Amino acid sequence: QVLLTQAGGGTVQVGDSLRLSCTASEGIFSNYAMGWFRQTAVKEREFVASISWNGGDRYVAGIVRGRFSISRDNAKSTVYLQMNSLNPADTAVYYCAAGPGVITTPREYSYWGQGIQVTVSS
Repeated sequence: QVLLTQAGGGTVQVGDSLRLSCTASEGIFSNYAMGWFRQTAVKEREFVASISWNGGDRYVAGIVRGRFSISRDNAKSTVYLQMNSLNPADTAVYYCAAGPGVITTPREYSYWGQGIQVTVSS
């Protein structure tokens, strides 16, 4: 069992940056790859980024590549999503998740954070 708690969301302006964090308070964090997804009321949960257990392998979705990056600190049991040059299309509820590898499919992930709202206003 892994309990994931997210932080760092909020409302920002176009072009601003935001960093989301996701901290595991139960379970062995370093056993898992971690992913970030986002969802809106009109779109299915969408893959954003994923990172392997030791950070050696990372994959960022093309739609945000060059603006978003993923990192982790196993000593702090925390994964981060750095989001730069935000635009209104990035508005969504963002979720972190723990899974078996660098995978883009939500159903492969076993544990999920509570979700956090990111709103980009123009």
